[in-house]
Amino acid sequence: MTSQTQTQTVQQQGTHHWVITVELPGRAMETLYGTFTPPAGATRHDVFLAIKNDIAQQSPEMARANVVFFALEPNQL
Repeated sequence: MTSQTQTQTVQQQGTHHWVITVELPGRAMETLYGTFTPPAGATRHDVFLAIKNDIAQQSPEMARANVVFFALEPNQL
């Protein structure tokens, strides 16, 4: 019997997992997700604003989009 060992590279992830859905009514809707490590002393609102600002930088047309859903949870099982 032969055995094989597989090694997987574990990618560094942030301490928190987030999901956000933004919408430009009648034009576009996007659900995005990722991980983030907030700086010491940051609040949930600080993280929300950082994510929203990043979305605006990546897609300027979404800068004024409505937030339909936002979740931020510790990135652990």
